[in-house]
Amino acid sequence: MSDVHRVRAGLRAALASGDRLTGVFVKLPCPDVLELAAAARFDFVVVDLEHSTLGETEAFTLLRYADALGLPALVRLARVDPPLVNRVLEAGAAGIQLSMLTSVAQREELQAAVAYGPVGRRSVSLAHVGAGYGATGLTGYLAAERADPPVLVGQIECRTVDPLAQVVTGLDVAFVGTTDLTVALGLDPDDAAAVRAEVDTVAEAALGAGVAFGGWAPRPDAADGLGLGSAGYLVVGSDLQFLGAALRAAAPSSPETR
Repeated sequence: MSDVHRVRAGLRAALASGDRLTGVFVKLPCPDVLELAAAARFDFVVVDLEHSTLGETEAFTLLRYADALGLPALVRLARVDPPLVNRVLEAGAAGIQLSMLTSVAQREELQAAVAYGPVGRRSVSLAHVGAGYGATGLTGYLAAERADPPVLVGQIECRTVDPLAQVVTGLDVAFVGTTDLTVALGLDPDDAAAVRAEVDTVAEAALGAGVAFGGWAPRPDAADGLGLGSAGYLVVGSDLQFLGAALRAAAPSSPETR
């Protein structure tokens, strides 16, 4: 039986308490990565369907494995695709992390895609693990979904068309995508003050909207320098990044040493 509703409740309780949750992007179709993340005591993982070669079937397998491990897993999507949103949630995803969030309408589209009627437009099925494959019954399952709906993370990576605080209202996390934001705004990546000012803007909007602030750092100890000291939801690196760093560190330094 899935613990997805308990997992969602735990994530929200931790965010509300001010504790920092630390996760990692998963880009490789390898369940061993999830075992390693759980053993390393990461709080969650984000299965990346935006910047990876993962296919849907591979992502579903990772989600089912994470669910079996009791490891919270969200899914990063590049756009709101209601059928895909429904499928990843039925596969056990704790929530959705949406890239390039720019408007209130887009945020409302995401909210509608993850919620059942009459509030949302998600199609209902009980033939999945979160509903106990029908064992909980429709009434019990809908009650569980209302009590602990999917966790929603919106990535702010460019100028929004609506006021930022309005765009992130109703989410669980306002997540600053520092790299995309730097490129989209034409900032000099080496101008730390200018980049930090944009990060601070997202942090202030999150505070004003009463949602958690989040972001990405290559390592936990780099968070403060990137303006993420107050982030309650921190994604550090990715499985590919850490694998690449380890391989470079282990590589021979010159042809003579091979």
